[in-house]
Amino acid sequence: MRVVCIYRDKQDYSRTVDEWLETFRRQTGREIETMDPDTNVGFCEAYDVVEYPTILALGESGDVRASWRGSSMPLVDEVLYYMI
Repeated sequence: MRVVCIYRDKQDYSRTVDEWLETFRRQTGREIETMDPDTNVGFCEAYDVVEYPTILALGESGDVRASWRGSSMPLVDEVLYYMI
């Protein structure tokens, strides 16, 4: 499965997202793909991403299995479940 975190750098919430991504990497040894919505407009339109940050867990066929939106970051285990 593919997990993508879509957010803009240098925003009020960016530090929180960066710290969460680093915590996720340290605790799991896995990286989450990050994406800038300004350079990936087509992707954001296809998945109706209009709130940042957004984390999407995508199935093999590109279907959304889970999503988390807004500045309240999910638990590491919640996201890791979709990467195993």
